[in-house]
Amino acid sequence: MEEPLQLTFVNFKKDTYIIMGGKRNADRFFIIRQGKVRISKEGRVMAEERDGLLGPGDFFGVVSTMSGHSHIETAQAVTDTTLISVQKEEYSQLIQKHSSVAMKIIQQFSRRMRYLDEALTRLTLKNTAHNDASHLFNVAEYYQKQGQYNQAYYAYHQYIKHCPRGPYVDRCQERMMQICADFNPVILEFEADEFNRTYPKSCMIFSEGEPGDELYVIQKGSVKIAKIVDNNEVLLAVLKAGDIFGEMALLESALRSASAVAYEHCTMLVVTRANFERIVGTYPQIISRLTVLLAERIWFIYKQLTNVLMTDPLGRMYDALMIQLEKERVPTNIHQAYTFNFGPKELVHMVGLSPQDGTRVIEKLREDNYIQFVNDTIQVMDIQDIIDQTQLFRQRERLEKARREFALRIEKR
Repeated sequence: MEEPLQLTFVNFKKDTYIIMGGKRNADRFFIIRQGKVRISKEGRVMAEERDGLLGPGDFFGVVSTMSGHSHIETAQAVTDTTLISVQKEEYSQLIQKHSSVAMKIIQQFSRRMRYLDEALTRLTLKNTAHNDASHLFNVAEYYQKQGQYNQAYYAYHQYIKHCPRGPYVDRCQERMMQICADFNPVILEFEADEFNRTYPKSCMIFSEGEPGDELYVIQKGSVKIAKIVDNNEVLLAVLKAGDIFGEMALLESALRSASAVAYEHCTMLVVTRANFERIVGTYPQIISRLTVLLAERIWFIYKQLTNVLMTDPLGRMYDALMIQLEKERVPTNIHQAYTFNFGPKELVHMVGLSPQDGTRVIEKLREDNYIQFVNDTIQVMDIQDIIDQTQLFRQRERLEKARREFALRIEKR
Protein backbone atom coordinates (compact mmCIF):
# COMPACT_ATOMS: atom_id res chain seq x y z
CA MET A 1 0.00 0.00 0.00
CA GLU A 2 1.33 3.40 -1.01
CA GLU A 3 2.35 5.68 1.84
CA PRO A 4 0.15 8.80 2.16
CA LEU A 5 1.75 12.00 0.92
CA GLN A 6 3.01 14.08 3.85
CA LEU A 7 4.27 17.46 2.71
CA THR A 8 6.81 19.33 4.80
CA PHE A 9 6.43 23.01 5.70
CA VAL A 10 9.58 25.08 6.14
CA ASN A 11 9.98 28.69 7.31
CA PHE A 12 12.53 31.27 6.17
CA LYS A 13 13.14 34.66 7.73
CA LYS A 14 13.20 37.83 5.63
CA ASP A 15 16.41 38.21 3.52
CA THR A 16 17.38 34.55 3.99
CA TYR A 17 18.76 32.74 0.94
CA ILE A 18 16.70 29.61 0.21
CA ILE A 19 18.62 28.23 -2.77
CA MET A 20 21.81 29.44 -4.42
CA GLY A 21 22.57 29.41 -8.12
CA GLY A 22 25.27 26.91 -9.03
CA LYS A 23 24.66 24.67 -6.00
CA ARG A 24 24.65 21.02 -7.01
CA ASN A 25 22.58 18.04 -5.89
CA ALA A 26 19.20 19.73 -5.76
CA ASP A 27 16.79 17.25 -4.17
CA ARG A 28 13.63 19.30 -3.60
CA PHE A 29 11.62 22.21 -4.92
CA PHE A 30 9.33 24.65 -3.13
CA ILE A 31 5.77 25.91 -3.38
CA ILE A 32 5.12 29.22 -1.63
CA ARG A 33 2.39 28.95 1.00
CA GLN A 34 2.84 32.39 2.56
CA GLY A 35 5.12 35.35 1.90
CA LYS A 36 7.17 36.53 -1.07
CA VAL A 37 10.36 35.21 -2.68
CA ARG A 38 12.66 36.89 -5.20
CA ILE A 39 14.17 34.76 -7.95
CA SER A 40 17.34 36.02 -9.63
CA LYS A 41 20.06 34.71 -11.90
CA GLU A 42 23.70 35.61 -12.11
CA GLY A 43 23.29 36.56 -15.75
CA ARG A 44 20.11 37.13 -17.71
CA VAL A 45 20.20 35.20 -20.94
CA MET A 46 17.13 36.67 -22.63
CA ALA A 47 15.24 39.94 -22.83
CA GLU A 48 12.05 38.31 -21.52
CA GLU A 49 13.82 37.17 -18.35
CA ARG A 50 13.74 39.41 -15.29
CA ASP A 51 14.31 38.99 -11.59
CA GLY A 52 10.92 37.69 -10.46
CA LEU A 53 8.90 38.29 -7.33
CA LEU A 54 6.85 35.20 -6.48
CA GLY A 55 3.92 34.83 -4.09
CA PRO A 56 1.57 32.19 -2.65
CA GLY A 57 0.89 29.32 -5.07
CA ASP A 58 4.07 29.97 -7.11
CA PHE A 59 6.93 27.46 -7.15
CA PHE A 60 10.67 27.50 -7.76
CA GLY A 61 13.61 25.09 -7.95
CA VAL A 62 11.66 22.62 -10.10
CA VAL A 63 14.07 22.64 -13.09
CA SER A 64 17.12 21.72 -11.00
CA THR A 65 15.31 19.23 -8.78
CA MET A 66 13.54 17.31 -11.55
CA SER A 67 16.58 17.34 -13.87
CA GLY A 68 19.01 16.45 -11.08
CA HIS A 69 21.40 19.22 -12.11
CA SER A 70 22.79 22.32 -10.41
CA HIS A 71 20.54 25.26 -9.57
CA ILE A 72 20.28 27.87 -12.34
CA GLU A 73 18.62 30.44 -10.06
CA THR A 74 18.95 32.00 -6.62
CA ALA A 75 15.92 32.37 -4.34
CA GLN A 76 15.79 34.83 -1.44
CA ALA A 77 12.95 35.45 1.02
CA VAL A 78 11.68 39.05 0.63
CA THR A 79 9.40 38.63 3.66
CA ASP A 80 9.10 36.02 6.39
CA THR A 81 8.03 33.06 4.27
CA THR A 82 6.41 29.63 4.68
CA LEU A 83 7.15 27.12 1.93
CA ILE A 84 5.95 23.63 1.06
CA SER A 85 9.00 21.45 0.45
CA VAL A 86 8.52 18.74 -2.20
CA GLN A 87 11.17 16.08 -2.70
CA LYS A 88 11.66 14.67 -6.20
CA GLU A 89 10.32 11.24 -5.28
CA GLU A 90 7.13 12.84 -3.92
CA TYR A 91 6.25 14.53 -7.21
CA SER A 92 4.16 11.69 -8.69
CA GLN A 93 2.00 11.54 -5.56
CA LEU A 94 1.65 15.31 -5.44
CA ILE A 95 0.39 15.69 -9.00
CA GLN A 96 -1.91 12.70 -8.69
CA LYS A 97 -3.67 14.38 -5.78
CA HIS A 98 -3.34 17.92 -7.13
CA SER A 99 -3.42 17.81 -10.95
CA SER A 100 -3.54 21.62 -11.14
CA VAL A 101 0.04 21.71 -9.81
CA ALA A 102 1.22 19.53 -12.70
CA MET A 103 -0.66 21.65 -15.22
CA LYS A 104 0.87 24.86 -13.85
CA ILE A 105 4.40 23.44 -13.86
CA ILE A 106 4.11 22.01 -17.38
CA GLN A 107 2.65 25.26 -18.74
CA GLN A 108 5.40 27.33 -17.13
CA PHE A 109 8.03 24.95 -18.50
CA SER A 110 6.49 25.25 -21.94
CA ARG A 111 6.66 29.07 -21.90
CA ARG A 112 10.17 29.03 -20.54
CA MET A 113 11.40 26.61 -23.19
CA ARG A 114 9.88 28.77 -25.92
CA TYR A 115 11.61 31.93 -24.60
CA LEU A 116 14.95 30.17 -24.16
CA ASP A 117 14.81 28.50 -27.58
CA GLU A 118 13.93 31.81 -29.27
CA ALA A 119 16.82 33.50 -27.46
CA LEU A 120 19.25 30.77 -28.51
CA THR A 121 18.04 31.07 -32.11
CA ARG A 122 18.57 34.85 -32.10
CA LEU A 123 22.08 34.53 -30.72
CA THR A 124 23.33 31.60 -32.80
CA LEU A 125 21.30 32.06 -36.01
CA LYS A 126 20.91 28.27 -36.13
CA ASN A 127 17.17 28.10 -36.59
CA THR A 128 16.40 25.26 -38.97
CA ALA A 129 12.73 25.05 -38.03
CA HIS A 130 10.16 25.65 -40.74
CA ASN A 131 7.21 27.85 -39.83
CA ASP A 132 5.20 26.85 -42.89
CA ALA A 133 3.36 23.56 -43.45
CA SER A 134 4.38 23.74 -47.14
CA HIS A 135 7.71 22.21 -46.02
CA LEU A 136 5.81 18.93 -45.97
CA PHE A 137 6.18 18.79 -49.76
CA ASN A 138 9.99 19.02 -49.48
CA VAL A 139 9.97 16.20 -46.92
CA ALA A 140 7.80 14.04 -49.19
CA GLU A 141 10.00 14.69 -52.23
CA TYR A 142 13.13 13.71 -50.32
CA TYR A 143 11.70 10.39 -49.16
CA GLN A 144 10.22 9.72 -52.63
CA LYS A 145 13.68 10.03 -54.19
CA GLN A 146 15.13 7.75 -51.51
CA GLY A 147 12.55 5.05 -52.23
CA GLN A 148 11.10 5.35 -48.71
CA TYR A 149 7.52 5.28 -49.90
CA ASN A 150 5.69 4.97 -46.57
CA GLN A 151 7.26 8.23 -45.39
CA ALA A 152 6.76 9.92 -48.77
CA TYR A 153 3.09 8.93 -49.02
CA TYR A 154 2.41 10.16 -45.49
CA ALA A 155 4.06 13.56 -46.10
CA TYR A 156 2.27 14.03 -49.45
CA HIS A 157 -1.03 13.26 -47.75
CA GLN A 158 -0.32 15.72 -44.92
CA TYR A 159 0.60 18.43 -47.44
CA ILE A 160 -2.78 18.07 -49.17
CA LYS A 161 -4.54 18.04 -45.81
CA HIS A 162 -2.87 21.16 -44.42
CA CYS A 163 -2.23 23.07 -47.68
CA PRO A 164 -5.39 22.27 -49.72
CA ARG A 165 -4.78 25.29 -51.97
CA GLY A 166 -1.04 24.91 -52.14
CA PRO A 167 0.82 24.95 -55.48
CA TYR A 168 1.89 21.31 -55.19
CA VAL A 169 -1.47 19.63 -54.51
CA ASP A 170 -1.79 18.18 -58.04
CA ARG A 171 1.76 16.91 -57.98
CA CYS A 172 1.18 15.30 -54.55
CA GLN A 173 -1.91 13.51 -55.85
CA GLU A 174 0.03 12.21 -58.87
CA ARG A 175 2.88 11.01 -56.66
CA MET A 176 0.48 9.26 -54.27
CA MET A 177 -1.26 7.44 -57.12
CA GLN A 178 2.10 6.30 -58.49
CA ILE A 179 3.20 5.06 -55.05
CA CYS A 180 -0.03 3.08 -54.67
CA ALA A 181 0.47 1.56 -58.14
CA ASP A 182 4.05 0.42 -57.47
CA PHE A 183 4.05 -0.04 -53.72
CA ASN A 184 1.54 -0.85 -50.99
CA PRO A 185 2.00 2.03 -48.49
CA VAL A 186 0.89 1.63 -44.88
CA ILE A 187 -2.04 3.99 -44.29
CA LEU A 188 -3.17 4.31 -40.68
CA GLU A 189 -6.25 6.03 -39.30
CA PHE A 190 -6.82 6.49 -35.57
CA GLU A 191 -9.69 7.83 -33.51
CA ALA A 192 -8.88 11.10 -31.72
CA ASP A 193 -9.44 9.54 -28.28
CA GLU A 194 -7.52 6.32 -29.02
CA PHE A 195 -4.92 6.03 -26.22
CA ASN A 196 -3.07 2.96 -27.48
CA ARG A 197 -1.74 2.80 -31.02
CA THR A 198 0.40 0.43 -33.03
CA TYR A 199 2.78 1.48 -35.82
CA PRO A 200 4.44 -1.06 -38.16
CA LYS A 201 8.14 -0.75 -38.96
CA SER A 202 9.03 2.12 -41.37
CA CYS A 203 5.64 3.80 -40.83
CA MET A 204 5.79 7.57 -40.33
CA ILE A 205 4.24 8.67 -37.03
CA PHE A 206 4.42 12.36 -37.89
CA SER A 207 6.36 14.57 -40.30
CA GLU A 208 8.35 17.72 -39.70
CA GLY A 209 6.29 20.72 -40.78
CA GLU A 210 3.04 19.05 -39.73
CA PRO A 211 0.79 20.63 -37.08
CA GLY A 212 0.48 18.43 -34.02
CA ASP A 213 -1.27 18.23 -30.67
CA GLU A 214 -0.12 14.85 -29.35
CA LEU A 215 2.82 13.49 -27.41
CA TYR A 216 3.84 9.84 -27.49
CA VAL A 217 5.14 7.40 -24.88
CA ILE A 218 6.89 4.37 -26.39
CA GLN A 219 5.67 1.18 -24.72
CA LYS A 220 7.38 -1.28 -27.07
CA GLY A 221 9.76 -0.94 -30.01
CA SER A 222 11.89 2.03 -31.08
CA VAL A 223 11.39 5.29 -33.00
CA LYS A 224 13.77 7.24 -35.24
CA ILE A 225 13.73 11.04 -34.91
CA ALA A 226 15.17 12.81 -37.96
CA LYS A 227 14.93 15.99 -40.02
CA ILE A 228 15.78 17.05 -43.55
CA VAL A 229 18.64 19.58 -43.65
CA ASP A 230 20.19 20.72 -46.95
CA ASN A 231 18.46 17.83 -48.76
CA ASN A 232 19.92 15.23 -46.40
CA GLU A 233 18.32 13.27 -43.60
CA VAL A 234 19.98 14.04 -40.25
CA LEU A 235 19.41 11.41 -37.57
CA LEU A 236 18.71 13.16 -34.27
CA ALA A 237 17.92 10.20 -32.03
CA VAL A 238 16.69 6.63 -31.79
CA LEU A 239 14.23 6.40 -28.89
CA LYS A 240 13.30 3.22 -27.06
CA ALA A 241 10.61 1.92 -24.69
CA GLY A 242 9.85 4.43 -21.94
CA ASP A 243 10.95 7.47 -23.96
CA ILE A 244 8.62 10.41 -24.64
CA PHE A 245 8.58 12.51 -27.80
CA GLY A 246 6.38 15.08 -29.55
CA GLU A 247 5.75 17.06 -26.37
CA MET A 248 6.40 20.57 -27.72
CA ALA A 249 3.65 20.34 -30.34
CA LEU A 250 1.25 19.30 -27.60
CA LEU A 251 2.25 22.11 -25.28
CA GLU A 252 2.80 24.94 -27.74
CA SER A 253 0.62 24.18 -30.80
CA ALA A 254 3.82 24.39 -32.84
CA LEU A 255 4.63 22.69 -36.13
CA ARG A 256 6.68 19.53 -35.74
CA SER A 257 10.38 20.39 -35.95
CA ALA A 258 11.42 16.83 -36.85
CA SER A 259 9.90 13.61 -38.18
CA ALA A 260 9.23 10.44 -36.20
CA VAL A 261 9.36 7.06 -37.96
CA ALA A 262 8.82 3.60 -36.46
CA TYR A 263 12.33 2.13 -36.42
CA GLU A 264 10.77 -1.21 -35.60
CA HIS A 265 7.22 -2.37 -34.82
CA CYS A 266 5.96 -0.02 -32.08
CA THR A 267 3.16 0.34 -29.58
CA MET A 268 2.49 3.78 -28.12
CA LEU A 269 0.49 5.53 -25.46
CA VAL A 270 -0.78 8.81 -26.96
CA VAL A 271 -1.52 11.90 -24.88
CA THR A 272 -3.61 14.72 -26.40
CA ARG A 273 -4.63 18.11 -25.05
CA ALA A 274 -8.12 16.74 -24.54
CA ASN A 275 -7.01 13.85 -22.33
CA PHE A 276 -4.00 15.48 -20.68
CA GLU A 277 -5.66 16.19 -17.32
CA ARG A 278 -7.15 12.69 -17.25
CA ILE A 279 -3.69 11.22 -17.88
CA VAL A 280 -2.30 13.18 -14.89
CA GLY A 281 -4.65 11.31 -12.56
CA THR A 282 -4.42 7.94 -14.31
CA TYR A 283 -0.73 7.82 -15.27
CA PRO A 284 1.11 10.25 -12.94
CA GLN A 285 4.40 8.49 -13.73
CA ILE A 286 4.12 9.64 -17.36
CA ILE A 287 3.60 13.27 -16.35
CA SER A 288 6.46 12.94 -13.87
CA ARG A 289 8.73 11.66 -16.66
CA LEU A 290 7.58 14.47 -18.96
CA THR A 291 8.45 17.00 -16.25
CA VAL A 292 11.93 15.48 -15.92
CA LEU A 293 12.38 15.58 -19.71
CA LEU A 294 11.38 19.26 -19.95
CA ALA A 295 13.47 20.18 -16.89
CA GLU A 296 16.56 18.61 -18.45
CA ARG A 297 15.98 20.46 -21.72
CA ILE A 298 15.44 23.80 -19.98
CA TRP A 299 18.59 23.33 -17.90
CA PHE A 300 20.68 22.45 -20.96
CA ILE A 301 19.34 25.27 -23.16
CA TYR A 302 19.96 27.75 -20.32
CA LYS A 303 23.55 26.52 -20.01
CA GLN A 304 23.99 26.81 -23.79
CA LEU A 305 22.79 30.40 -23.64
CA THR A 306 25.12 31.37 -20.81
CA ASN A 307 27.94 29.82 -22.83
CA VAL A 308 27.07 31.78 -26.00
CA LEU A 309 27.12 35.02 -23.99
CA MET A 310 30.70 34.50 -22.78
CA THR A 311 33.03 36.89 -24.58
CA ASP A 312 36.25 34.85 -24.38
CA PRO A 313 36.09 31.98 -26.92
CA LEU A 314 38.62 29.90 -24.97
CA GLY A 315 36.48 30.37 -21.87
CA ARG A 316 33.48 29.19 -23.85
CA MET A 317 35.31 25.97 -24.73
CA TYR A 318 36.16 25.25 -21.11
CA ASP A 319 32.61 26.13 -20.10
CA ALA A 320 31.21 23.77 -22.77
CA LEU A 321 33.36 20.93 -21.42
CA MET A 322 32.14 21.67 -17.90
CA ILE A 323 28.50 21.63 -19.09
CA GLN A 324 29.06 18.24 -20.69
CA LEU A 325 30.53 16.87 -17.46
CA GLU A 326 27.46 17.95 -15.53
CA LYS A 327 25.08 16.84 -18.26
CA GLU A 328 26.61 13.35 -18.14
CA ARG A 329 26.53 13.46 -14.32
CA VAL A 330 30.26 12.87 -14.01
CA PRO A 331 31.35 13.20 -10.34
CA THR A 332 33.37 16.39 -10.03
CA ASN A 333 34.40 16.11 -6.39
CA ILE A 334 37.20 13.63 -7.03
CA HIS A 335 40.42 13.71 -9.07
CA GLN A 336 40.09 11.44 -12.09
CA ALA A 337 40.78 11.28 -15.82
CA TYR A 338 37.93 11.52 -18.29
CA THR A 339 37.41 11.04 -22.04
CA PHE A 340 34.68 13.04 -23.77
CA ASN A 341 32.81 11.20 -26.55
CA PHE A 342 33.54 13.97 -29.07
CA GLY A 343 36.53 15.70 -30.58
CA PRO A 344 37.77 19.24 -31.28
CA LYS A 345 35.57 19.73 -34.36
CA GLU A 346 32.43 18.94 -32.36
CA LEU A 347 33.62 21.27 -29.57
CA VAL A 348 34.01 24.12 -32.07
CA HIS A 349 30.46 23.45 -33.27
CA MET A 350 29.14 23.38 -29.69
CA VAL A 351 30.38 26.89 -28.92
CA GLY A 352 29.25 28.31 -32.27
CA LEU A 353 32.62 29.38 -33.69
CA SER A 354 33.50 29.49 -37.38
CA PRO A 355 35.96 26.78 -38.53
CA GLN A 356 38.70 29.41 -38.88
CA ASP A 357 38.17 30.94 -35.43
CA GLY A 358 37.63 27.51 -33.95
CA THR A 359 40.97 26.23 -35.25
CA ARG A 360 42.74 29.20 -33.68
CA VAL A 361 41.12 28.64 -30.26
CA ILE A 362 41.68 24.87 -30.40
CA GLU A 363 45.41 25.58 -30.81
CA LYS A 364 45.27 27.59 -27.57
CA LEU A 365 43.50 24.68 -25.90
CA ARG A 366 46.29 22.35 -27.09
CA GLU A 367 48.80 24.45 -25.11
CA ASP A 368 47.25 23.22 -21.85
CA ASN A 369 49.24 20.09 -21.05
CA TYR A 370 46.39 18.40 -19.17
CA ILE A 371 44.19 18.24 -22.32
CA GLN A 372 44.90 15.80 -25.15
CA PHE A 373 43.20 15.04 -28.49
CA VAL A 374 43.27 11.30 -29.18
CA ASN A 375 41.37 9.50 -31.98
CA ASP A 376 38.79 12.27 -32.40
CA THR A 377 38.14 12.48 -28.66
CA ILE A 378 39.11 14.99 -25.99
CA GLN A 379 40.87 13.53 -22.96
CA VAL A 380 41.67 15.24 -19.67
CA MET A 381 44.09 13.87 -17.10
CA ASP A 382 42.15 15.34 -14.18
CA ILE A 383 38.63 16.77 -14.47
CA GLN A 384 39.44 19.10 -11.58
CA ASP A 385 41.63 21.07 -14.00
CA ILE A 386 38.58 21.65 -16.25
CA ILE A 387 36.54 22.78 -13.23
CA ASP A 388 39.26 25.17 -12.03
CA GLN A 389 39.78 26.71 -15.48
CA THR A 390 36.03 27.09 -16.06
CA GLN A 391 35.54 28.83 -12.72
CA LEU A 392 38.44 31.15 -13.53
CA PHE A 393 36.94 32.17 -16.89
CA ARG A 394 33.46 32.57 -15.37
CA GLN A 395 34.90 34.83 -12.65
CA ARG A 396 36.63 36.96 -15.30
CA GLU A 397 33.29 37.25 -17.15
CA ARG A 398 31.52 38.39 -13.97
CA LEU A 399 34.18 41.01 -13.25
CA GLU A 400 34.14 42.28 -16.83
CA LYS A 401 30.36 42.49 -16.82
CA ALA A 402 30.39 44.40 -13.52
CA ARG A 403 33.01 46.78 -14.94
CA ARG A 404 30.91 47.47 -18.05
CA GLU A 405 27.75 48.04 -16.01
CA PHE A 406 29.59 50.43 -13.68
CA ALA A 407 31.03 52.35 -16.63
CA LEU A 408 27.55 52.60 -18.16
CA ARG A 409 26.08 54.00 -14.92
CA ILE A 410 28.86 56.60 -14.71
CA GLU A 411 28.26 57.57 -18.34
CA LYS A 412 24.55 58.14 -17.70
CA ARG A 413 25.15 60.50 -14.79
